Amino acid sequence: QLQAYGGGLVQAGDSLRLSCAATGPTYSTYTMGWFRQAPGKEREFVADISWSGKTTYYADNVKDRFTISRDNAKNTVDPQMNSLKPEDTAVYYCAADASWYFKIPSTADFGSWGQGTQVTVSS
Repeated sequence: QLQAYGGGLVQAGDSLRLSCAATGPTYSTYTMGWFRQAPGKEREFVADISWSGKTTYYADNVKDRFTISRDNAKNTVDPQMNSLKPEDTAVYYCAADASWYFKIPSTADFGSWGQGTQVTVSS
């Protein structure tokens, strides 16, 4: 089970840290990822991190602003989001999968999903 939290209303340029807590299977050995979905748009990839934490992928539109990290002892994965923009407004979802893909993943590459947390960035 995946539980995402930390969303909220912030202003453009602010920072926000989301967190996803995983319970149940051995998520410390899973790839963990974050996706987001804005109103009227498809769910899109944000970032993911390998089970070891050594490899990460970022979407181009968040690269250099977002940093994903994980703590396998606590079974959490956190994206630190800096320099937020109004276009970052979306519901953010965490996801997990036993496989690692050496590419930008799609939603189909993740088998487990948490509920979303709303992030709203005002201009």
